[in-house]
Amino acid sequence: MGRLKTVQTEIQTYISHLKSLQFPDGSWRFLFETGPMTDANMIILLKNLDTKPELIPQLAQRLKQRQAPNGAWKQYDDEVGHLSSTVEAYTALLLSGCASREDVMMQKAEEYIIQHGGVEQAHVSTKFMLALNGFYPWPRFFPLPLYLIQLPKSSSFSYYRWSSYVRSHFASLLILGHRKFKLHHPPEINIHHLFVTQHFHKLREPRRSNRTRERKKKGYLSRSALKKTELILLQNIENDGTQYSYASATFFMIYSLLAIGYKTDSPMIKQAVEGLVSFGYTALDGSLHIQNSPSTVWDTALIAYTLQEAGVSTEDAAILRAAKYLLSLQHLEKQESERDSRHRTSGGWGFSESNTANPDVDDTQAVIRVLTRLAAQQSEYSAAWRKGIQYVFRMQNDDGGWAAFEKNSASSIIRLFRIPHFAETASDPSCADITGRVLELLGNHLKLRLSHPRIQDGLDWLVKKQKSDGSWYGRWGVSFIYGTWAAVTGMAAAGLQADHPAIRRAVDWLLRIRHEDGGWGESCRSDFIKKYNPAPYSTVVHTAWALDALIAVHDNPTEVIDQGILRLIEWNRQEGRRTTYPAGAGLPGHFYIHYHSYPLVWPLLTLSHYVQKYQKQP
Repeated sequence: MGRLKTVQTEIQTYISHLKSLQFPDGSWRFLFETGPMTDANMIILLKNLDTKPELIPQLAQRLKQRQAPNGAWKQYDDEVGHLSSTVEAYTALLLSGCASREDVMMQKAEEYIIQHGGVEQAHVSTKFMLALNGFYPWPRFFPLPLYLIQLPKSSSFSYYRWSSYVRSHFASLLILGHRKFKLHHPPEINIHHLFVTQHFHKLREPRRSNRTRERKKKGYLSRSALKKTELILLQNIENDGTQYSYASATFFMIYSLLAIGYKTDSPMIKQAVEGLVSFGYTALDGSLHIQNSPSTVWDTALIAYTLQEAGVSTEDAAILRAAKYLLSLQHLEKQESERDSRHRTSGGWGFSESNTANPDVDDTQAVIRVLTRLAAQQSEYSAAWRKGIQYVFRMQNDDGGWAAFEKNSASSIIRLFRIPHFAETASDPSCADITGRVLELLGNHLKLRLSHPRIQDGLDWLVKKQKSDGSWYGRWGVSFIYGTWAAVTGMAAAGLQADHPAIRRAVDWLLRIRHEDGGWGESCRSDFIKKYNPAPYSTVVHTAWALDALIAVHDNPTEVIDQGILRLIEWNRQEGRRTTYPAGAGLPGHFYIHYHSYPLVWPLLTLSHYVQKYQKQP
């Protein structure tokens, strides 16, 4: 009884704290924190456009703060260093004027880059950024021809078969690669010294072939493809000026507009810069971080749902404000009619507030959870709720699972494009994390069970995709703990019994990987080696996920569960690495997210489920 009382008291503390952080419009606005990519690219862009110089020292300050003692920049704590991040941060600082090659920190960065293969070993997106600035040679033959944009949507090679996340970037990249566009900097500003081979000499090749190449590119097909690509770019500009609400896509969009003749002071480019500035988050020390895609809708939905699970009434002002805010951001057919998708499906929600026509299943299922109880009580929510459910149903893939953005987008054709890391982002196949969460929604909140064909198809897919060790890989979080949590809670909600072999194997796996301190922690390294790799310490988010999965399949609290609950309460009262380790995943090996909402949301949800299930225990 003492432990239960402790948990209930902790829940009330969480509730009060979260309510105090809600904005007047009903939203919660936590930081979506990532590595140096956005800050570095923002510095480079502002220097190229000669605008907003006051922001550059703030951005440079954060970059300097994030450098490791060995000279590298990292994506996560237990990483020795991340080459591409280090190249980007170094280049940005060099251009910023806030650092020089003589600085000790820059010399350490140079040493790290050279020791790890030089610029030549950087990620393709880093090389692209460098090529735009004349710091890396464009390939003679760009592997993605502009003419892909002309193929019909039904074609196996069609641009429209790629995931929307990739499309948001590649329309710009097609233009830039076709034009081999590059800006010029003073000759004394260069990174020749960061090449291990003599690759940089290609930067000095005579330009005699450029005129011939350009003449060839001015034919009718080229002009037509460029015009179509430009139209796609313009159609996908959000009201805040950004491309698809992604900073990374907006950087490339601005360069591609410059490449086709837009001036630096054109309204389109100026609005895009303002949109990027609006993504900025200023810390107490004055440093500035550009969020790649502010997580306002995601955070608001997760928190409003979790508060309800914690016992907050739907009549509570905080819940009503959040619900009205989310209701206003549902994507409607009129908004989406001109967007570039093969599967036009209205009724969903997107990740960011400014995202008006790029919905995804994960955000939609999160919002549906918030609205479910309200839809049964108030007609203004019931229509939106039904549209949301219909969207989720329509997005189920033919294989039975659910993906994030697209339906049936996975295609082996994508692997024919010989671009490093392209296949892992260009397709959007079914994944265990989203499939599991959809099943948990349908089972626990819509009361659908095994007899429903959509449930059965989803369960069949999950069982088929379980790893031999009992885990599942999670695409949008870190990583096997994340996927296993979603799969187990989804299967249990759908009616699969705890003694089912798939659930038994998953529970055994969770118990095997438990840390000696009673918690769980997983390294981001798992995400790109595609095999579970423990973090050097337990984290509150991984511990919350693992415990929630165990609670879902145990009728009575076990010693492991009880000990984990106490550790969760203890650790979340301590600021530090257990609460700041990245738990979100974007691009395997290259982009990880510390959601500042997660150390509040997931522990509260787990504690609430603990009380719900075990409060009547003797």
